[in-house]
Amino acid sequence: MPMNGSDAEKLGKSETCGDSDHQKAYEKWKKEILEPALAKHPERREEFITTSSQKVDRLYTPLDTAHIDFPRDISYPGEFPYTRGIHSTMYRGRLWTMRMFAGFGSAEETNSRFKYLLKQGQTGLSTAFDLPTLYGYDSDSPSATGEFGECGVGVSSLEDMSILFNDIPLDKVTTSMTINSPAAMIWAMYIANAENQGVPKSKLGGTIQNDILKEYIAQ
Repeated sequence: MPMNGSDAEKLGKSETCGDSDHQKAYEKWKKEILEPALAKHPERREEFITTSSQKVDRLYTPLDTAHIDFPRDISYPGEFPYTRGIHSTMYRGRLWTMRMFAGFGSAEETNSRFKYLLKQGQTGLSTAFDLPTLYGYDSDSPSATGEFGECGVGVSSLEDMSILFNDIPLDKVTTSMTINSPAAMIWAMYIANAENQGVPKSKLGGTIQNDILKEYIAQ
């Protein structure tokens, strides 16, 4: 869309506006631009709400952030409260970890899948566990009948964990595990397996989900 002389002149200016200036500009925009547009084309609905039930305002301006204390609420990358990320250079220095959610059948099958994904360029692992494992049942439990290896890998012992991460360098690859109620046991198995590989706890990285309410709601 071509600019007229007035628009170009506005773009050429660089001034610091106070809250009163922003308020005046907002009221002018509302009267001269918004209200005529709404009269011609009303909005699709009265309210717009996110999937988290949060109302979304029509427009956000510096007036909405006037209460923010930059050092306290935002700060710099690599500093608390980490609003700008945990790394000072953000993704300019280190890309985010790329990990596909994967897990099915036996520990051997999922181990092969993990190795395939890493070979294709994946930089981390995300482990999907089957329902018996998520509920804390052994794979041979009567309660696990028909569910072993469905929608995730079955892990019942340290031996299973050892097979699952066989020949995967746990000091170089971080692991995400969505496990919830048995999180403490699975975490202990993961650490013990790493130590058996010669990898100390201090060299391990990743996340473990420990949210029992998620299982109550979602499973």
